Amino acid sequence: MRHLLVLLLLVLSFSCAEIQQRQSFSSVNIETVYEDSLSIRAIEIMGGSLAFAADKGTFGSIDLTSGKVRTNVKKYDTITPHFRAVAHTSTDFFMLSIANPALLYKTGSRGQMELVYKEEDETVFYDAMTFWNDKEGIAVGDSMNGCLSMIITRDGGLTWQKLPCSNLPAAIEGEGAFAASNTNIEIKGNKTWVATTAGRIYFSSDKGKSWDIQTTPIVSKEPTQGIYSIDFYDENIGVAFGGDYTAPEGNTGNKAITNDGGSNWHLIADGQDPTYKSCVQFVPNSEGKELLALGFTGISYSSDQGNTWTELSKEPFYTIRFKNDSVAYAAGKNRISKLVFK
Repeated sequence: MRHLLVLLLLVLSFSCAEIQQRQSFSSVNIETVYEDSLSIRAIEIMGGSLAFAADKGTFGSIDLTSGKVRTNVKKYDTITPHFRAVAHTSTDFFMLSIANPALLYKTGSRGQMELVYKEEDETVFYDAMTFWNDKEGIAVGDSMNGCLSMIITRDGGLTWQKLPCSNLPAAIEGEGAFAASNTNIEIKGNKTWVATTAGRIYFSSDKGKSWDIQTTPIVSKEPTQGIYSIDFYDENIGVAFGGDYTAPEGNTGNKAITNDGGSNWHLIADGQDPTYKSCVQFVPNSEGKELLALGFTGISYSSDQGNTWTELSKEPFYTIRFKNDSVAYAAGKNRISKLVFK
């Protein structure tokens, strides 16, 4: 009898585990946690805080437990930088400005942001950055002198070196990236994917030492078209989202998926909503099946790897980061909000 009771308990436990499967999102509750007259396109969750940088030289953090907000303004001489890229290691926060001069700051030993890289050129324009680990990181910008701009650090962000064009594939004329959500670089292990305005993806298997080109069917005929955002669930399953922010109602050729690490991409929900989005992310713990895409056109969700989508909200945002599989933070014009999905 005792053995039968143990067996019954095991069966019941297994049955309950089967029942407790993830439920698809059907709604989202949006709570504003920070407001200011800013354009906020770059956020990062760092432990119990959310760090951000924006235009008007503004950067700061939000304590996710208490809600306390700390902000500061960084100026360079008479220049007020416009930040659209941020990144972090386990110890430091980084922020990178667009346009000339490009200014990359790192938290310093005395708690002040210190300039660790500067690039001056009329055509310089950096778009996104991230780290492979605590020592190695990368930032990407528009093409200059025939190749995409890439700077890399191997010493924790203390120094940065720009890759010479001889180390990179030749750029298509006018090829760059969109500084729309700080999500056109994705890293899994040593592998790196960088999405461009030309609908192409620069792929490296060795943390930026060598690069190849992956092609996608994302529309890229006009300068305002191309890939705005990519995300990978693992080293195989990835998604790319794009379109044209000047014609945001378009829904053809604007979203694609890969299941082989980017060697092959195919369109999903082509000719169907959602329309233009500036940021796409896989929902954590969803086995690569659930996707969340947002932009100034609202928030859309898919539970079947992008084949069909549901609009959860018309609220406009630029970028999003998940804290866990049901809570995220999104930023946009004049605000940062907490999103709880149900």
